[in-house]
Amino acid sequence: MKISYGDAVALATDLLAQVGLDQAKAAAVARALGLAEAWNLGSHGLLRLPIYLDRLAAGGYGIDAHLTPVTDLGALLVMDGETGLGHWQLSEAVNLAVPRAQQFGIAAVAVGNSGHCGALGVYAADAAEAGMVSLVFSCGPAVLPPWGGTEKLLSTSPLAAGFPLTPRPAIIDMALTTVARGKIAAYANRGEPLPDGWALDATGQPTTDAQEALSGMLAPLGGAKGFALAFLVEALTAGLVGPQLSKNIPDFFDPHSLSQPQQISHLLILIDPRRADANGDPTAAADRFAALAAATNTAGGRVPGTRKLAPSEVTPELLLDIDDALLQGLQTRQSQMVPTARTSP
Repeated sequence: MKISYGDAVALATDLLAQVGLDQAKAAAVARALGLAEAWNLGSHGLLRLPIYLDRLAAGGYGIDAHLTPVTDLGALLVMDGETGLGHWQLSEAVNLAVPRAQQFGIAAVAVGNSGHCGALGVYAADAAEAGMVSLVFSCGPAVLPPWGGTEKLLSTSPLAAGFPLTPRPAIIDMALTTVARGKIAAYANRGEPLPDGWALDATGQPTTDAQEALSGMLAPLGGAKGFALAFLVEALTAGLVGPQLSKNIPDFFDPHSLSQPQQISHLLILIDPRRADANGDPTAAADRFAALAAATNTAGGRVPGTRKLAPSEVTPELLLDIDDALLQGLQTRQSQMVPTARTSP
């Protein structure tokens, strides 16, 4: 079913506000979901919204959460997310990090005790459009066993990076499992079998059953090396920031854990490319980025992420293709919901 980006974001904003989320925070979450849809990343778009709403209503995500500073050293800012949804928290982290990176050349913002934040590429793209090089890491419920093991230990270990380019930034956004878990959920919703090699069941055996995969495990991207990279992401988020390791984080898709805070952690690192050149030339890094992009295209390749519209290019009129049942369910939910009275902050 077709719906405009503007209408999709308005629908998501309204639904989030109806369960009590502050209007500005609801709009930030909805924007991240809308951008994921605009980039054909439906696994991190409106598909997730019903569970966000259920978790907010059940108390698993803090409706009145704030980002509270824990440590502020200028170039390093550590924040307590108070169990809130991660989308608005990472969006705010970008806003906080950009001026700090401009001042110090580099800035890191860590957010602990947070929630799922959707597609990390959204925050990498926002930072790139602000002229920054970015690295973004997050964690989540454990789905990845150690290489050769059969017990869930690490999350999908998502990471993203962004580099300012004209006309569009280069964006790398990936999970370190063979496939993102949200894509498994999309297959489960459609009742379709998975491709071979994507997932394992709860006993560690290969499966093409999407429902079994949601309660089972995912294979690492690139075997043992993929697991090593996933360990790196886990160490930079759950290990460094905390408070929980992925193996202790409630499963996003488990209906019995809706009231349990996930306590996910995120790490955002921004570097001002004007300050990083070895010869002190403020434009040299940008020139080399452009040369690298041109060389990639000349060699027959494509620069990662440049087929996607930059956030600034996404207009309210852009048409999105949303699963019929999903969109109809959200619209029905919108018509039936009674707004939740918010408590005073």
